Amino acid sequence: MWANKVEISGINTSKLTVLKEKERIEYLKKMHEGDPTAREKLISGNLKLVLSVIQRFTNRGESLDDLFQVGCIGLIKAIDNFDINFNVRFSTYCVPMIIGEIRRFLRDNSNSVRVSRSLKDTAYRAMQAKEKLIRELNREPSIEEISKELQMEKADVVIALEAIVDPVSLYEPVYSDGGDTIYVMDQLGDKNDETDWLGEILLKEALTSLNDREKTILTLRFFQGKTQVEVAQEIGISQAQVSRLEKGALDRIKDHL
Repeated sequence: MWANKVEISGINTSKLTVLKEKERIEYLKKMHEGDPTAREKLISGNLKLVLSVIQRFTNRGESLDDLFQVGCIGLIKAIDNFDINFNVRFSTYCVPMIIGEIRRFLRDNSNSVRVSRSLKDTAYRAMQAKEKLIRELNREPSIEEISKELQMEKADVVIALEAIVDPVSLYEPVYSDGGDTIYVMDQLGDKNDETDWLGEILLKEALTSLNDREKTILTLRFFQGKTQVEVAQEIGISQAQVSRLEKGALDRIKDHL
């Protein structure tokens, strides 16, 4: 299903562009300087990162549209909270934020009684409004403030938010520093190694900085296991050229990571 799903949440994913790290930093600087379009550029230019992350959760029975929307909330949080003075790449900071948002969604959506789509949509809007007000007020907003932001009745906001709350032992908070809370579930092992998986996402992102020939060489060499001689024969250049191009591409990826 994933491979054939081109449009997600009304977005044609086949036409998404990807920002390079330098472009991200430039837009982050512009956003902090008050440029109203920079934030939108950062969101649209990082949607493919959200797509990469949600693939890990497609076997949980949730729709791709829901996972994508929730992943975008994590992306927006990362954009709004990232400090350009951090000695870390934006994608390295962003991916755990997206994962955390999706995990919370899966936790809150694990009720035995299924919540209607309209109620979930209201809850997501309320959570987004809450995040917006926290940034503006520098404190937790009241239900009344959230309802005014959404132009909704207070009772409707409360019902929507309570409908997706499901306190389970595995999801008891074990630590909070005022930002994202860490739950018991987050401390348990996963059959997928998170570090390797994150590294794979970052590697795929780094590959976008290469030209088509370099991408082809690395794909054939390291994803299909072919020798330099076999690669040379397949793309019609010498083994020495393959070796030189491969080394140059790997050096650039190393710099990118």
